[in-house]
Amino acid sequence: QVQLVESGGGLVQPGGSLGLSCAASGSIASILVMGWYRQVTGNQRELVATITSGGSPNYADSVKGRFTISRDNAKKTMYLQMNSLTPDDTAVYYCYAVIKTDGSRFNGYWGQGTQVTVSS
Repeated sequence: QVQLVESGGGLVQPGGSLGLSCAASGSIASILVMGWYRQVTGNQRELVATITSGGSPNYADSVKGRFTISRDNAKKTMYLQMNSLTPDDTAVYYCYAVIKTDGSRFNGYWGQGTQVTVSS
């Protein structure tokens, strides 16, 4: 089974920084697009950033200039560097990846989520 495991969440003060990681494992032939989403309790899950297999990023307007998404294809790992954090960034952050398993078409997978709390 394909598994996405996130790490790096925690409590940060406003203006601080935090780095998230998402490692994919399992029977993986290839990984297409990967992305970070976030969700506040009671709200819809929203896009934060995506990155193609070639490394082309796409950011939500709310995080442009503050967040940086990257990936290491050899390690099957995606990263999100978050700077200048504000309380509005507080959410559960989810890793998402479109993955082709051995002998299958591409399917979407979600990680378990990691809590990011920005508070003084």
